[in-house]
Formats: sequence, C-alpha cells, structure tokens
Amino acid sequence: MFIFDYYRYPIIPVKFYYKEKKTPFIDALLDSGGDFIVIPMPIARYLELKLKKAGHVDTAGGTTSLFKATLSMVIGKKNKTTYKNIQIHVSARNDIPVLLGRHPIFEDYEIIFKKQKNQIILNQVKKP
Repeated sequence: MFIFDYYRYPIIPVKFYYKEKKTPFIDALLDSGGDFIVIPMPIARYLELKLKKAGHVDTAGGTTSLFKATLSMVIGKKNKTTYKNIQIHVSARNDIPVLLGRHPIFEDYEIIFKKQKNQIILNQVKKP
C-alpha cells in the first residue's frame, strides 16, 4: 500500500530509467481520463529514448504529436514499485506534466482519494 499527500492535485512521485540514464523523482499527475503514461519531450530527450511516431491526439491544450517509447519507472519514494520496460507515450509539447493514465497504474491499484485527510491511497490489486 502507498499513501501519498493530496492537496490540490493527485500527485505521485515517479522516477524514470532508460539504459544508464535516470531522472530524479518527478511529480506525476494521476490521470483517470488518460489511457496511458505520457511524458513531455524534455524528459524523453534527457533519457535519450528511442522514439517511434504514434500519431496525433486532441487534448485540452490543442493537438499534439505523440511518440511511443519503452523505459522503466519507479513509483513511490519509501515503498517502491518498479515497472520494467513499459511502453509510454511522449508528447511533442513541453508544457505538460507527467501523466499517469489508467494503464498500468489503475489496473494494478485500487485508488482511494481521501480529500478530507489530504491522502491518496494506492492498494495493490491481487491478480488471479
């Protein structure tokens, strides 16, 4: 189980790895309206990800190009869970936060928002 502070937005600390490169912990926004993990282009460039074109999407901020890439991700600073070699999407835009869509976080965790206690709780779902 993970318990994170929840004040204005549902933010989860994540760290990305690709080959020998890694990011510091980054605040990522839980995005129940998104299908997948999306990172902005500057993070992809820093990690030197190999990008494949994935098309265009319409967002609240306008149309943007998307690319696919594979990397590893750690969620949480104290209790950690690592996702190795997961597919993510990279936005050509520089002005978006890291977005944690439904795949894989919402599939692997029951997510509870306790706004009155300023908490987000992620309970791991036991898979059959």
